[in-house]
Amino acid sequence: MKEHKGSRFAHITKAHPCFNEKMHDKVGRAHVPVAPKCNIFCNFCTRDINNDEDRPGVTSCIMKPDDAINHVNNVTADGPISVVGVAGPGDSLANEETFEFFEKLAKEQQDLIKCMSTNGLLLPKYADKLAELGVNSVTVTINAIDPDIGMEIYSFINYEGKIYKGYEAAKILIENQLEGVEKAAANGLVVKVNSVLIPGVNDEHIVEIAREVEKRGAALMNVLPLIPLAKMKHLRKPDCSMMEKVREEVEEIIPVFRACTQCRADAYGVPGKKSEDHHLGMTPNSHY
Repeated sequence: MKEHKGSRFAHITKAHPCFNEKMHDKVGRAHVPVAPKCNIFCNFCTRDINNDEDRPGVTSCIMKPDDAINHVNNVTADGPISVVGVAGPGDSLANEETFEFFEKLAKEQQDLIKCMSTNGLLLPKYADKLAELGVNSVTVTINAIDPDIGMEIYSFINYEGKIYKGYEAAKILIENQLEGVEKAAANGLVVKVNSVLIPGVNDEHIVEIAREVEKRGAALMNVLPLIPLAKMKHLRKPDCSMMEKVREEVEEIIPVFRACTQCRADAYGVPGKKSEDHHLGMTPNSHY
């Protein structure tokens, strides 16, 4: 296995439950759902407001930045929360509220690790700003680096006020994702790349993603199983042998995080511990 590039960011990675498997069941994180809008359409994605599903893209409510700050203050007072992140339920960088939240969090809780997830379409534009706001780590979901494969995964993107579809959409998205990874890493952010393994679509391509993002400065990779939903609800979820085979191939190139529980956008507490992992459980007060 290659040396973990995040070793130079040990003060971050050693305390981040989504970057360090040894800490995954010991310290917590708080996701704040301040970012409802998304600028791409993934064919496996269904965003929703509910209290029942445990998966990305789901929250029980949308919070305003001030409410999110109050929530963070409350949960960090109650338990071992080391990380606060914006994980949707849309794309973090497509929502101004993300930046407002991080500006306010920097004043309220300077010692917390600040992270966010993104599809990467706007990462080249905002990588500098994220560094200025004190964001420590960013997770970029990259499911293809070949537009021919990407166009099977994404229906369209909304970029600079224009809708793009097909090959052109995938090409723009992939170029921005890779540039964004490189720029974020150059700004000192720890970059993790998430890739959703989709049988018959990108299962033999993820190792190519690993090679490219490692060259661009990513420190870690996370291979996630497809949750068959939306336009991909007819596809099968990858089995354990397929997941392990791909992870082992990727691990020859870049360290792999294996403890991901595919959290909700409003999850908080210690990941995977039923007694300590929670979500907001509020009555929905906003819709997409």
